[in-house]
Amino acid sequence: MGMTAGLDVGGAHLKVALVEAARTVAVRQIACPLWQGLDKLDTALAEAHALISSARSVAITMTGELSDLFADRETGVATLVARLSREFGDKARFWMGPRGFGRAEEACHHPGDVGSTNFLATAAFIGSSMADALLIDFGSTTADIIPISSGSPAPRGFTDAERQISGELVYTGFTRTAVMGVTTEAPFRGERVGFAREYLATMADVRRILGYDLTEIDQHATADGKGKSLEESTARLGRMLGRDARDGTAEDWRQTAAFVRECQLRSIHDGAARVLSAAPLLATAPIVAAGIGAGEIEEIARRLGRPVVRFGTLANADQSCEAWATGCAPAVAVARLLGAATQ
Repeated sequence: MGMTAGLDVGGAHLKVALVEAARTVAVRQIACPLWQGLDKLDTALAEAHALISSARSVAITMTGELSDLFADRETGVATLVARLSREFGDKARFWMGPRGFGRAEEACHHPGDVGSTNFLATAAFIGSSMADALLIDFGSTTADIIPISSGSPAPRGFTDAERQISGELVYTGFTRTAVMGVTTEAPFRGERVGFAREYLATMADVRRILGYDLTEIDQHATADGKGKSLEESTARLGRMLGRDARDGTAEDWRQTAAFVRECQLRSIHDGAARVLSAAPLLATAPIVAAGIGAGEIEEIARRLGRPVVRFGTLANADQSCEAWATGCAPAVAVARLLGAATQ
């Protein structure tokens, strides 16, 4: 049977999974700031080479075509398909959403089905093992909220534009989102303070202040290019309020950070409520938590009164990579789907 590799080529990360005999055996996330140039993808692919080289076929999905490196999405798809085809040759199969997998020529003929349909791969894989569920994939940049009904993805929207209207795409991320994109104000020492609307701090800073360990997860530079210590994160959040870190106690800053996190969780909860109102699922239908923010999705599932299962469990992942299988769900999903289709 051999191994199948799955790649999710994003605008900020390259995610790679390796599956064998319906088991996920390895997963990696590699920083790939594509907006800085295609050479960043070259570097990430070189880093992933040892993992991918043993695969007999390579399943590829992408959202990197959205990068402002490209003039438009169609150009982005064509450029990435060409680059990945050079890398993997006849091994490459591109995920084309409702069309399934195709070779490079087919992918170039259907760019709208190739670009940013990785959420459909994850939902399709979930549907192969459970009839009804709600996928919430909370990644570094966005949250996808996709109903699965009768074993098939059942989104109302297909494109990003449609999904931002339907609530199925909430543009907020576990680490990379700027704080100013989550809320315009927060409490500080008994006052509500308006935030500076500048790129001064991110949700990674907020979560570090709250005690999250982001050592392996947060792979990109900070807003000011400085370090990722608690003190430096507090200084960045302080600037959002026109203050220095010394202007508050550790508990003052924790309270402010907790409010910002809560605003973000509410936006995802509201998106899930809107999706569920359009595609009501039985109360017993679980939420499948995916993405590096899967732990936060477990909290949202509790608020919605639904059972929850992590994607890595469904993916039959080795214990050594179960957490990353959850964090890199689309890469795992395309590998599993292509592997099953080519048995």
